[in-house]
Amino acid sequence: MSLHFYLTIGAILFVLGLLTMLTKKNAVAVLMGVELVLNSANINFVAFSRFSGAGGLAGESARIGFESGRVEGQVMGIFVIILAAAEAAVAMAIVLNLYRQHKAIDIDAVSQLRG
Repeated sequence: MSLHFYLTIGAILFVLGLLTMLTKKNAVAVLMGVELVLNSANINFVAFSRFSGAGGLAGESARIGFESGRVEGQVMGIFVIILAAAEAAVAMAIVLNLYRQHKAIDIDAVSQLRG
């Protein structure tokens, strides 16, 4: 598979995540859209790391992978996964607080959080 395949998959995931964030009123669905956007960024980081190297995008080092010494994309992917896990934990705490306070998780129905 080529770099274009991974970039296409990443773009599709990004657009689906963006549409989910813009169209859904449920807080959990919006969080799922954010996760899709972060996963599309991960795919792009790892794909560019995999296909970059001394030989260019189609060179011999592009097929070697980790042996070429280009692991920056994988490291960035791990950081994005850690960020997404922390974001999901904080966001779910906010959603639970919304539900306890207002008995709804509809974003439009709740204008502000009160402690």
